Amino acid sequence: MSSSNSSPSGAGRTVLVTGGSSGLGAAVVTAVTRAGGRPLVLDRQPPGDGVPWVECDLADTRAAEEATRELAGRSGGLDAVVTAAGMDVPGRLADVPRETWERIVTVDLLATVAVVRAALPYLETSRGNVVTVASTLGVKAVGDATAYCAAKFGVVGFTRSLAAELAGSVGVTLLVPGGMRTAFFDDRDPQYRPGPDAKLNDPADTAAAVMFALSQPPGCAVRELVVCAEQETSYP
Repeated sequence: MSSSNSSPSGAGRTVLVTGGSSGLGAAVVTAVTRAGGRPLVLDRQPPGDGVPWVECDLADTRAAEEATRELAGRSGGLDAVVTAAGMDVPGRLADVPRETWERIVTVDLLATVAVVRAALPYLETSRGNVVTVASTLGVKAVGDATAYCAAKFGVVGFTRSLAAELAGSVGVTLLVPGGMRTAFFDDRDPQYRPGPDAKLNDPADTAAAVMFALSQPPGCAVRELVVCAEQETSYP
């Protein structure tokens, strides 16, 4: 069975990370491993060597639920879930194809819900934790990001409601990160990429905040964390 999460070091904990093959997710996988835990990954691409994973397109929410149960069953349970997977294709609403717009909302919001739903029986058994990943654009809207803002505002509302619903049984933390130095921006049109002087965080620093939330003993809730560069323009 999965271990208890009472150890502040996080040693031995089994942590499912969506999007764990790149960006913030990969940084969380590294942090969990260094803390002596056991990361599991849902992604379309394989994670680092030796990390158990299931290939999954999170735009298929049914597949996301099934993959979550498969990894949890294979590993004897779960102590935590970190929903780090996310995507965006900026553009004006009239210019973003319907399929793209809906995929952003599905991957960023509906898959978050699907994975958490499937993980709940395991997390309730272990008195575990959920860390959802929103964005500073989940609390402050900007133009040309209707899908991303809709999804991330949704993650904020979902997580706050979930925290109230699960109080006393599963720890729930909302992470609100600012921009990070990852491949997240690579496929964008140049006008939507951070400039050469943009202030972006190292994803390892944001992952450290995730580990802080996961290190709290049962009964101590870290409800929300905003982690961004000091000169982040999208917060507050």
